[in-house]
Amino acid sequence: MRFNHTMCPRFQAAVELLGKRWTGLVLKALLDGPLRFNELASRLEVVSERMLSERLKELEGEGIVERRVIPSTPVRVEYELTEKGRALGAVMDAIGLWAERWIDPPRAAVAARRAARVARS
Repeated sequence: MRFNHTMCPRFQAAVELLGKRWTGLVLKALLDGPLRFNELASRLEVVSERMLSERLKELEGEGIVERRVIPSTPVRVEYELTEKGRALGAVMDAIGLWAERWIDPPRAAVAARRAARVARS
């Protein structure tokens, strides 16, 4: 990673980590509580399982996500935010508020939400 000598290297490393594709969605989903891989994949339907696995490993390596093996039959594996990960909740909330004010939703997303509402009715 190349660093700009005029900016804080910690800030740059944080932006690099959090700015990776799909990382924000993974964090947002896990803020609601621990999830098994398939539950997480289902919530993040646009993220491939390979990419989800990669992001979870990166976040685990950074101490943001904990992978817990629950001894049962069959064995269950859950992913949960650590204290460090939960501390990102305020950041995610701030991004959400900013997005509500300044970002127009993509047209395809608006159409998909309308279609989902109609299908549920």
